[in-house]
Amino acid sequence: MTTALLIVDMLKDFMEGRLANPAAVPTVERIQALAKAARARKDWLVIYGCDAHQPGDFELRQFGEHAMAGTEGAQVIDPLAPQEGDIVVPKRYYSCFTYTDLEPTLLTHDVRHLVIVGQHTDCCVRHTSYDAFMRGLAITVPSDATAVYQPGSEEPVDVRQTRALEYLRTYYGARVATTSELLKEI
Repeated sequence: MTTALLIVDMLKDFMEGRLANPAAVPTVERIQALAKAARARKDWLVIYGCDAHQPGDFELRQFGEHAMAGTEGAQVIDPLAPQEGDIVVPKRYYSCFTYTDLEPTLLTHDVRHLVIVGQHTDCCVRHTSYDAFMRGLAITVPSDATAVYQPGSEEPVDVRQTRALEYLRTYYGARVATTSELLKEI
């Protein structure tokens, strides 16, 4: 059995562009550490689920143009850039599974456990977690390597993050742990 670190939407448009999210800044170093540890193991994969929108995509109605395929804004931020052997899965919907190659990729590599990091705990991470749950995959979500969309609400980020993580734990059986806890296990 293989475990995959799934890095969701750590893209330039979500970090410094049109939908910049200050709440995600502290996650970068933690995701780097997890990716480095995962790449050192033969039984781990590093996979990126990245928005790569086309004109007319439904999501653009809600958030406007962002992470358009082939643009600078759709590229992974430099500190987390994919390395040789990593897999990049372009996506056009919230979930990394919806009309993408993620499921066949996981089946090909016998992945039965996803560690999901990135953005946004209350949107793309949540929808991806649901689809993973529906496929019988074990899910781990590092509480400090995911972030809600800070500009999305007046409610404090920490309250929204706690609620989003509790939802994943309650409804999808996600294990919620810290990056430090996971690094001790990898």
